[in-house]
Amino acid sequence: MRQMAQLTAGVDLGGTKIQTVVVRSRAVVGSARVPTPATGAADVVAAIAGTIEESLKQAGASAHDLAGIGIGSPGDIDGEAGTVAHSPNVPGFQDRVELGPLVSRRVGRVPVVLDNDVRVAVLGEFRRGAGRPFRDLLGVFVGTGVGGGLILGGKLRDGRGAAGEIGHTVVKDGGRICSCGRRGCLEAYAGRGSMERTARRWADQGHETVLFDVMREKGRDRITSGVIATALEKRDRVAHRLVDEAVWALGVALASAQNLLDLEAIIVGGGLGDRLGPPFVERIAEGMQPHLFVPEHTPAILGTELGDLSGAVGAAVRAGG
Repeated sequence: MRQMAQLTAGVDLGGTKIQTVVVRSRAVVGSARVPTPATGAADVVAAIAGTIEESLKQAGASAHDLAGIGIGSPGDIDGEAGTVAHSPNVPGFQDRVELGPLVSRRVGRVPVVLDNDVRVAVLGEFRRGAGRPFRDLLGVFVGTGVGGGLILGGKLRDGRGAAGEIGHTVVKDGGRICSCGRRGCLEAYAGRGSMERTARRWADQGHETVLFDVMREKGRDRITSGVIATALEKRDRVAHRLVDEAVWALGVALASAQNLLDLEAIIVGGGLGDRLGPPFVERIAEGMQPHLFVPEHTPAILGTELGDLSGAVGAAVRAGG
């Protein structure tokens, strides 16, 4: 018998970090965050379990008090089987990983609900954050990759499993190579992983940048949102060019989504969206304007309200928290 059934854990699994919360009666009562291990799926699973245990410790509880665990993960999700595959931004997740069952076994066989990371983040903002006033909205989360989620008529749109994947809409035919193997996707210009690959290529071509110096100073093994923000503060030309291209691509993609769906609001979040904040969101809104078919019906363009916790809180909501 679980004595604290109101406790639910939510896990946001990303390419650079794992953020976990424990929720009781809609309130976050424990949280933990660690870098995503770059050493394979087994270590990622162990790290997820560790953040759940740390979050429970903060809440003065244990795994026996959990009613459920929600996990938001990038990739091809089979919610029924609890598996994820084709997630190149998470080390070891390109092949099929039984994420739900593996985490459940590590955390007292608590039931695990698995869903797409951005869809659950959008659900979190819709239920507990900036999306509460709206019934038709798009959430776009700009992190290692770029993902999206749709709320239509007040309900999360699943489609056949890939609804809202705006990161793989094409902004430039035959353009830059994307992590998915195709060319010209939004993610190829606005995803942090692609931005790093581009920065390395430009550096090899002789373009001076402080990005990699800042990365080492911060003790990172990859370019994070914080690294980009610091480089921008130092007026690094490569960082500014990368962000300019991301803003352009997001403006094109989001305007096209608005022309198709006539949304009330678009929420921009994720590591880069949250770190660069309102100026970044405002630039995207400006970038959309020339492409809008009905500019007088511009949607509200908003940042997140939950910030870094959007995905983890949404995962907890998805699991019933």
